Amino acid sequence: MQTRNKIFDDLSQLMTNAMGVAQGAKDEAETAMKGWIDRWMADRNFVTREEFDAVRAMAQKAREENEALKARISALEAGSSGGAEAKKPKAGGKGKSAPAA
Repeated sequence: MQTRNKIFDDLSQLMTNAMGVAQGAKDEAETAMKGWIDRWMADRNFVTREEFDAVRAMAQKAREENEALKARISALEAGSSGGAEAKKPKAGGKGKSAPAA
């Protein structure tokens, strides 16, 4: 009976070691694949998620600023629409003439 337990103990130890080796190989394969994918993406000039989010935030801020400026311009144009026509120079007036060709 003692020899059977020794065989089972040895077999159990062998399987435990084999699982450890398999886990190590899996980790090494994952690391190699991640490195390969990172290099492949870098070669194709793909952006990272962080870079994409930063540019998207900047674009959103620019859109909001543009909308605010449009509203401000509209308000200024509406407020000065009566006086703006009087200030425009007339065509052919006293301004500089075009150079002769």
